Amino acid sequence: MMKRSPFQVMAKLIRHIRPLYQYMTGAIVMGTLGHLSATMIPVLGGYAVLQVIGHRKNLSLLMLCIGMVLCALLRAVLKYAEQGCNHYIAFRLLAIIRDYLFQAMRRLSPAKLEGKDKGNLISLLTSDVELLEVFYAHTVSPVCIAAVYTVIMLVMLGRYSHMTMLLALASYLAVGIALPLITNARSGDIGMEVRTRAGELAAVVLDNIRGLDESLRYQDTGRRREIMNESTEALLEVQEEEKYLAGRSMAEASFLINLFDIMMIIAVILLYRQGTMNFEGALITVLLFMSSFGPVTALAGLGSTLQNTIAAGNRVLDILEEEPVTPDIAGQGESSFGDLQADDVSFAYSEGTPVLEHVSLRVPEGKIIGISGPSGSGKSTLLKLMMRFWKPQSGTLSIDGKNLEEINTADLRNMESYMTQDTWLFHDTIRNNLLIAKADATDEELQEACRKAAVHDFIMSLPDGYDTLVGELGGTVSSGERQRLGLARAFLHQSRLLLLDEPTSNLDSLNEGMILKSLKEESAGRTVVLVSHRPSALRICDEIHEMNGEKAS
Repeated sequence: MMKRSPFQVMAKLIRHIRPLYQYMTGAIVMGTLGHLSATMIPVLGGYAVLQVIGHRKNLSLLMLCIGMVLCALLRAVLKYAEQGCNHYIAFRLLAIIRDYLFQAMRRLSPAKLEGKDKGNLISLLTSDVELLEVFYAHTVSPVCIAAVYTVIMLVMLGRYSHMTMLLALASYLAVGIALPLITNARSGDIGMEVRTRAGELAAVVLDNIRGLDESLRYQDTGRRREIMNESTEALLEVQEEEKYLAGRSMAEASFLINLFDIMMIIAVILLYRQGTMNFEGALITVLLFMSSFGPVTALAGLGSTLQNTIAAGNRVLDILEEEPVTPDIAGQGESSFGDLQADDVSFAYSEGTPVLEHVSLRVPEGKIIGISGPSGSGKSTLLKLMMRFWKPQSGTLSIDGKNLEEINTADLRNMESYMTQDTWLFHDTIRNNLLIAKADATDEELQEACRKAAVHDFIMSLPDGYDTLVGELGGTVSSGERQRLGLARAFLHQSRLLLLDEPTSNLDSLNEGMILKSLKEESAGRTVVLVSHRPSALRICDEIHEMNGEKAS
């Protein structure tokens, strides 16, 4: 994770406001006017007192009362309008940032998801993004409002005495700037720790839900509950510390405000006794000052409340700014399809034992090439390198003599179809799950692909046929049916190169035979790389290469 200061995080987040600056300007103007309206209520009340006791006989008591009522109504309307603008900005920006994050995940994946903590990532994409609402709705405009309002208050107080103006400036700086900075320094990395613990808890919960059947089967629910409780307690512990710091900050803010109120009263009394300030100035100064802490009080709690939000923003920025392992390639001109070649390829997912070492393999165009070998020998990894999901640490992969690093990503995806061992089905209809491979496919093309994958008859046996809804995670179909639907996707894509990773591992011999027959027929216009442990599946191959963990021979 990149280390950024809170100001760096906020500066990067503020850039996203540019398209909505009109609403932000409106929120600042209405917020400032709203606070001024609230401040004027006791001030007008002070003038009413002056009128009653005879110090200002030129004022109308009725008009002053009407003015207070109008200020109260105006405060309510402006507060509503300000909050409306702020929340419109916040929720619009959250939608935009979610879109950015999805684009970033598309750019970073699938390498980004290899071995990653899915629950933590889900927490980032959901709750961390939601926390940014605090920044956009309750931080940016309040800071600007406090700055503008403070200047106006200093000008108004300066009309009566420069001494009281300086005292007010000191109080605003202490409550609105110094205290939040001190609280932030005191909090350290508590916000990041809270977000990390929350992500870990989300990962545990997701893991427990997905594995609930296994836990019930082997009576392991007690231990799984203990693991979840431990993660919950770890989160509660840091949250308790966070709330303590927030409460302490607000208590300190209240103490400082009361202390400065007392100091202002003493200062006004001294000025009145010295004759440098009259009774009206003394009364209005005290009323103005004591009713002017609304905006800076909102800032006082930012040092603690923003900890979580800044941490969430930091995690979001990590995704948005992360460089992909294999950036998309464009502008390289058209590429032709031909033989697929791996030359002296070595690869490791991370520092440690390499998955592939000095692998060389030639896949002639129009042939079915089988790859077998023990688990962990790098068969699936080799297919991912062929798809350019990862880049080899050394060696090259090429199609028709052209390095994959020089082929436009869109062209490469059109050339290749890739079926993994685990087929993912979205919570959608079978038709829409298949159309991922070819959005404009006709019904005839869909059905033809499904016949080749030996799944058409199964689909037609369902009540709604191709419009049958597949449950979440594909839970309403068997593993064999999911696998055949995945193979149908690969057929529907109509690419020149088929990369198949254990395409018949979950099938019975009858369905396997039907699919292998289709593959053999398809190879007339396609090149096929077939990874399998099954000798029966490898019989259709023109060549078989054995992976021994280091080489393909």
